[in-house]
Amino acid sequence: MDNQVDIAELDLEPKPPKLPLIQMFRIGLFQMGLGIMSLLIAGLLNRLMINELTIPATLAAGFIAMPLFVSPTRVWFGQTSDAKTIFGTHRSGYVWIGAVVFAIIAFLTTQVMWQLGRSIHEIGWNGVTYGWVVALGAMFAFYGMAVSFSSTPFAALLVDISDEEERSKLVGIVWSMLMVGIVIGAIVVSKLLQCSEAPPSNISIYADGDRLAQLQKTINFVFMAIPTVVIGLAFFATYGIEQKYSRYKLRVAENHILNGTTATEDKLSLGKALRVLTASKQTGLFFSFLLMMTIGIFMQDAIMEPFGGAVFGMSICKTTQLNAAFGTGTLIGLSSSGFLIVPRLGKQNSTKLGCYLVAGSCALLLVAGFTQKIPVLQAALTLFGFASGITTSGALSLMLDLTAAETAGTFIGAWGLSQAIARGLATLSGGIVLDIGKKIFSTQIFAYSFVFVCEALVMIIAVVLLNRVNIQEFRTDAKQAIATVFSNEID
Repeated sequence: MDNQVDIAELDLEPKPPKLPLIQMFRIGLFQMGLGIMSLLIAGLLNRLMINELTIPATLAAGFIAMPLFVSPTRVWFGQTSDAKTIFGTHRSGYVWIGAVVFAIIAFLTTQVMWQLGRSIHEIGWNGVTYGWVVALGAMFAFYGMAVSFSSTPFAALLVDISDEEERSKLVGIVWSMLMVGIVIGAIVVSKLLQCSEAPPSNISIYADGDRLAQLQKTINFVFMAIPTVVIGLAFFATYGIEQKYSRYKLRVAENHILNGTTATEDKLSLGKALRVLTASKQTGLFFSFLLMMTIGIFMQDAIMEPFGGAVFGMSICKTTQLNAAFGTGTLIGLSSSGFLIVPRLGKQNSTKLGCYLVAGSCALLLVAGFTQKIPVLQAALTLFGFASGITTSGALSLMLDLTAAETAGTFIGAWGLSQAIARGLATLSGGIVLDIGKKIFSTQIFAYSFVFVCEALVMIIAVVLLNRVNIQEFRTDAKQAIATVFSNEID
């Protein structure tokens, strides 16, 4: 009886308004900023390390993957944002602080990278050089933690401010803006860099003092100016959104009323959140699917720009523009999925379609390599991006469905953990497989083709796992777990 009265009182509470379309695009500006930063870190620094600084591909890929290997912090950051506020907000304050920190660390990381390159060239592989290796790995790790501190609460904010029926549209727009950021970043960086530099060689750029000085000046400017803009985007994208549109407190209060407990957000400890998280075997299945899917999409991430340099003889500027081709394709895939494909085929079938198309795109990259024609490579990457966009849109929509609203930060942290670990493994394995390919095969094209074949096989495994995911079973298990966890407070 008391519950019925409480629910009636809750119904009288003013509910937040629905999120307008223009605000969805505004929120997406944060993702656009992350896309720009991704281009700088994974699209520019990896090329510099492998081709210009002659750092082994496995080591360079390990650096690029390091931000992803610290992703277990995502679960803690997500749970913390569920329970604790910063600047009076559960999500926005985390987004702002994280953006400032990762922008600063990105610049410092490039400075350590220059020192490692100089040490390799001047004194070789000794204790000092290995010290710089550890330092650079640590900088990439700190960068990853700062991004997690910002992006995990942001993803939870998407759950807080949306209802299920509008979520696929919000996902499509926000992740499309991520690709817009990659495309814009590729265009801006290619304009700032010199496109007339000599093609890559096996000699460190430290052997050419004039070219080194010009490159360092340009790269340092890029890593000061662009991250500053990204900080501004983060503040503009999220300011005032949570206060006006978030349903988080209302959902938590409703859950406590239904379960007869006190609606105190601070009682949502990490232990209780993890008990909800592990209540359903579907969580483990989807976690495994995300691992395989993300590896299948991103195994080529760290080697694509070096692929353009080694096989096609492209300059830094030209290989950076490859991200524009991939990003454009992904943007088309994401936008068409959110508004056309997912509503017609459903989330699960759309994701399967995307997985199969990614596997097919890997075959086209093989063709591009053997023809050694840049337009074919650009076309293959555009199609690869389109397929990745469909896969990502479907998987993200599934991810938000497989999220208990009362512990959204924790679930988003877990899904982010899965994707980040997978991207880290994909990036690292791409470098390892490439180095193995170079040992096995005498030509560059066969070494890179070896990576693309492995990538396609992983994508097929992802489809097998996806076939076993059941959303309804997850929801039933999660509701029971939430009721049990919070009812224990009474006992």
